[in-house]
Amino acid sequence: MRTPQMSEPGGAAGLPGSDHRRGGRVTLVGGGPGAVDLLTLRAWRALQSADVVVADRLGAVGVLDDLPATTDVVHVGKTSGNHPVPQEEINRILVARARAGAHVVRLKGGDPFLFGRGGEELIACREAGIEVEVVPGVTSAVSVPELAGIPVTHRGTAHGVHITSGHGGLDDAAVAVVRENTATLVILMGVSSLSTIAQQALRAGTDPATPVAIVENGSTPAQRVTRTRLDEAAAAAAAEGVAAPAVIVIGGVAADGLLGSVRDGRLAGAGV
Repeated sequence: MRTPQMSEPGGAAGLPGSDHRRGGRVTLVGGGPGAVDLLTLRAWRALQSADVVVADRLGAVGVLDDLPATTDVVHVGKTSGNHPVPQEEINRILVARARAGAHVVRLKGGDPFLFGRGGEELIACREAGIEVEVVPGVTSAVSVPELAGIPVTHRGTAHGVHITSGHGGLDDAAVAVVRENTATLVILMGVSSLSTIAQQALRAGTDPATPVAIVENGSTPAQRVTRTRLDEAAAAAAAEGVAAPAVIVIGGVAADGLLGSVRDGRLAGAGV
């Protein structure tokens, strides 16, 4: 196994491809929830042909170990409350490397257009006259619950799904969904706001016994599921030491045993 080159985010020296191409391009790649084998074939091909990979902290980062030795890897990952490389700088890196002639792959967790700021990066490239392509990814909003035995829709239980960001709690539309039980509510990036989320929903009149499932590190060997009810969700998460990354599912589909036997947070007989 060869080790790819590593660059500082702001670096510009030694740009791959700059000696043999007059113009580069950018490919925004959705890396899926974490497991490398959930990358699409198109994503894999883009990564193998990349001169530069600008990588997030989450998603299928294990694929970086399998890149050609000549690939330059730039890490720009963020954690909650810690954004060492601002989005504007990420946009600048993509444009600068492509202008130097490189094929730049922006490896993002999940899907680029679902809370991934892929649209902002696409706009930045287009405004700079850079050719840009988007490769969809397997979104954690559906795949992580699914791998834990939780269908986000299920006949007779939920006929729709509402996906939202948990930063700062729920907006009015998300509160209405969970209160009226009209669809499954899937919350990304909501662990730190779980207490606020539960209080908002309860104050709005949501049934306190509404099922809640929290799936940590979905698709990886560290996957874990915590099942509880809405009025006990914050306390249960604290007691279990629930931590990001995690997907929160609220609604009838999160009920334990809906699809039969589950083992270690996975459908019996199903692999991850």
